[in-house]
Amino acid sequence: MTTGSSAAPRVAAIVGPYTAGKTTLLETLLFVAGAIPRKGTVAAGSTVGDAAPEARARQMTIEPNLGHCSFLGDPWIFVDCPGSVELAQETLAALMIADIAIVVAEPDPARAVTLAPLLKFLDARRIPHVLFVNKLDKTSIRMRDLLAALQQVSARPLVLREVPIREGDGITGYVDLVSERAYRYNENKPSDLIEMPDTIRPRESEARQQLLETIADFDDALLEQLLEDRTPAPADIYAQLRKDLSGGLIVPVFFGSAERGNGLLRLWKALRHETPSHSATAKRLGLGLSDGAICGTVFKTLHQPHTGKLSLTRLWQGEIAENASLGGKRLGGLYRVMGGHVDKTPQATAGDLVALGRIDDLVTGQMLNADGPSEMIVDWPQPAPPVHALALMPTDRKDEVKLTAALHKLCEEDPSLHIEQSTGQLLLKGQGEIHLKLAVDKLQQRFNVGVRTAQRLTAYRETIRQGTHQHARFKRQSGGHGQFADIKVEIAPQPRGAGYSFVNRIVGGAIPKNFIPAVDEGIQEALQRGPLGFPVVDVMVTLVDGQFHSVDSSDQAFRTAGGIAISEGLPKCGPVLLEPIQAVTFAVPNEYTAKVHAIVSSRRGQILGIAAKDDWPGWDEIECYLPEAEMQDLAVELRSMTLGVGTFVARFDHLQELSGKLADRVVEDRRRALAA
Repeated sequence: MTTGSSAAPRVAAIVGPYTAGKTTLLETLLFVAGAIPRKGTVAAGSTVGDAAPEARARQMTIEPNLGHCSFLGDPWIFVDCPGSVELAQETLAALMIADIAIVVAEPDPARAVTLAPLLKFLDARRIPHVLFVNKLDKTSIRMRDLLAALQQVSARPLVLREVPIREGDGITGYVDLVSERAYRYNENKPSDLIEMPDTIRPRESEARQQLLETIADFDDALLEQLLEDRTPAPADIYAQLRKDLSGGLIVPVFFGSAERGNGLLRLWKALRHETPSHSATAKRLGLGLSDGAICGTVFKTLHQPHTGKLSLTRLWQGEIAENASLGGKRLGGLYRVMGGHVDKTPQATAGDLVALGRIDDLVTGQMLNADGPSEMIVDWPQPAPPVHALALMPTDRKDEVKLTAALHKLCEEDPSLHIEQSTGQLLLKGQGEIHLKLAVDKLQQRFNVGVRTAQRLTAYRETIRQGTHQHARFKRQSGGHGQFADIKVEIAPQPRGAGYSFVNRIVGGAIPKNFIPAVDEGIQEALQRGPLGFPVVDVMVTLVDGQFHSVDSSDQAFRTAGGIAISEGLPKCGPVLLEPIQAVTFAVPNEYTAKVHAIVSSRRGQILGIAAKDDWPGWDEIECYLPEAEMQDLAVELRSMTLGVGTFVARFDHLQELSGKLADRVVEDRRRALAA
């Protein structure tokens, strides 16, 4: 681990909910380190991070932002990550290559639950992380109450490293619980060392004892000192804190105001002394670094207008020069990214985070060595299943190929985006409304492809309730050979899910064998649009008799006759509309379970069961059936009701009859659409 000056950069990922102040924190950290001459603001669009026009238009982080700096001689790289739950895949990928995570929390106990999925991910992978409670200058919440709420969503003990000094309703400084020194805040300047106020001493003593007791659980020597009422030396306490953080045993908690610069120097010093090195991170990831050869991990892919494909890579071992060859392919450039700037760099060394140019077969999550791309990182976070979809159409039909190519690049940049063809539509699927609108903006602004969007069409089907016998004849006479085919079929319903069956019962050569497949083809073509306007399923058609002409019969004639038999026969069979039903599993904190009940009921759903979510204390899983037609904005409603933490997965389960006014409206809408 690194405790002082180091030649190898360390990487800290800044994570937390949307609006927690992560981008402002990055700006202030860079300012305190002297990397930028003045602080920008999100409102003015002048920050190092969020330089993309899509980010500034929304005043939100939409992809990882990199910031380089040096603090007291140590090189650092910060990765400011998106806070929106819809962009979580970008955050999880950045965390995989970070030496430490700075989890930015809001000073509101009621919103502590918003950190639950993030802390669960960090705890599961034992990624060292600290909590920074931001905006503490704008609240009168007691720190102990906030800490208790945050502890409910953390599997690791939260260790308060400082206590606030209050004057009235405001916080004017803090006391460090290890050194027991008190400081008064100065806005965007170093704090002043002051005498500890008498009013804070009881609280400081209590909090310090809690800190010591927590870390003593992981060290027998420290525990022995406490039992003997001996005061541990500050150096021993710092060493134990450093060890416990690196091992993922505790979560130190700091606080302040990124906007005012309060508490940032204290955070900086903790990061400098307690963040593990890149080699410790590589070991945590299970990477064997022994022979000194090149070893790196790609955590983000970008497609830039001027530089082409860039693979943002954390280098664990070895060196890479800008003219290097990997796997027999020469790099298309070596770049250092700082906010929205991409600048060439001559060399990258172990610990660096750089962009490799134009290695086309390198993908996010993949290892890189001197021979080129290698295996994927074990336990690389897989994208969550998509929960929202938009149909896309190019505004200019000549751009169809261009649109497809741009979509594939977007999906390479963001693996949580998916492309799918369904019900005649090109669907872009992702994690929510904002996620997909951002993708559409990128298509238009970065790839210069104009698109129109529409709602996804529900995959309705139809079937029949009864059978019939149908005679169909196709006869056409013109100059030369004519067209003739005559068939008799039996049409019958099948059990739900059985699909389509064709049975040939022709005997005695009434229809030559070589024409039979054409009848089947014509039937299947006609089943693509039934009397109600939708594809027909769960039908058996039996060919029982027919006639042919030795000269005028042909494959095409019998194909046409098969289609006529279905078109004329199905309306006699009691056609009925079928709607697709999805099996949906919700996962929410149990205080929101009743709200999920209300969502399901309001969308014609059926609750199947409720159970505690495995390894998620205080969370429930709710199993239900929901009609696909009712799921268009389900993710939006669920997140608005659960502070953004509720999730669901859905899969097609079965088709179910739909009747009444709703079915009539669906059929009428379909008829109008087909007529148009």
